[in-house]
Amino acid sequence: MSRPGPLRAKGIYKTPDDLRRMIAPGLATAASLSAVRDILAPGVTTLELDAAADAAIRAVGGRSNFQLVPGYRHTVCTSVNDEVVHGIPGSRVLQPGDTVSVDSGAEIDGWNGDSAMTVVLPDPTREDVVAERRTLSDVTRGALWHGVARLATARHLNEVGEAIEDFVESQGEYGILTDYIGHGIGRTMHEEPPVFNYRVRAKGPVVKPGLVVAIEPMITAGSADTLVRDDDWTVATVDGSMAAHWEHSVAVHADGIWVLTATDGGAADLAPFGIVPVVPR
Repeated sequence: MSRPGPLRAKGIYKTPDDLRRMIAPGLATAASLSAVRDILAPGVTTLELDAAADAAIRAVGGRSNFQLVPGYRHTVCTSVNDEVVHGIPGSRVLQPGDTVSVDSGAEIDGWNGDSAMTVVLPDPTREDVVAERRTLSDVTRGALWHGVARLATARHLNEVGEAIEDFVESQGEYGILTDYIGHGIGRTMHEEPPVFNYRVRAKGPVVKPGLVVAIEPMITAGSADTLVRDDDWTVATVDGSMAAHWEHSVAVHADGIWVLTATDGGAADLAPFGIVPVVPR
C-alpha cells in the first residue's frame, strides 16, 4: 500500500534479528498475491480476490495489515484500469482486457510485508489494447526491478528513484506518480523513510545493513495527475489513462539484499543485473 509523502528519516535501521523476523510476513504477502493470481480472470469479482488473499494469509498464521489501517476493512486493494492504487474490493465483475492492480500486505508476530502486482486480463477481441496495457505493466515492473537493483549498490536511498525514473523515461512517454510513494516497513506497514520513484534533490538516508523499504512505482500511460474518488480511497488518473502498480519489500543486510516478498528473494529478476540476493542470517 502506497504512502503519501514525504516522511522524515529517523530510527530506520533494523537489527539482524529483526530482518529474519520479516521473512515470514514477506512470504505470507507473496502467498496472498499468488492466491489472487490463481483465480484472476474475467467474471471474478474484486471481493473474491480479497477473500482468496485473506485465506492465504490466515493459512500461514498471519493477518492482513491493510485491515489495521484506520477506516479500511479489506485484505487487499484492487485497482482496475484507470485506478492507480487503493481501490476497494466489492461487487465489481472483472471484464476481458481489464488492467487489475492488486496490493496486499501481511503481519506476523508484529512484523510486516507489503507487495503489489498488475495483471492484464486476456481479450481475444482486443489484442492490440491488451498488448498496450501489458506493455505499461511491463514498464512498471521493470522500473521496480531497476529500483531494487540500484538499492543493492546505492550509497543513498534516493538513488532508487533516479534508477526508476531513468528506466521509465527510456521506455517512452509515461507518467510517474509523485503524490504517492514507497516507504520504510517493519513494525508497522508505513514507516520512515520515504522512497521516491523519481529524482529529488536530497540524497536520502545512507543505504546500510538494517534498511528495509517498500519500493513501489506507480506509472500511468498518460498524465500523472490523479484524483481521489468519492469513496475517499480510490486514486484514479484525471485523464482516464491506464495505470499499473508493482511493489516489493526489500531488506538490506551485511551480506547483500533480500526481496522479502519474493519467494526466491528476487533471484530470477535480479539475475539480469548480475545481482545475487542473499537471505538474511
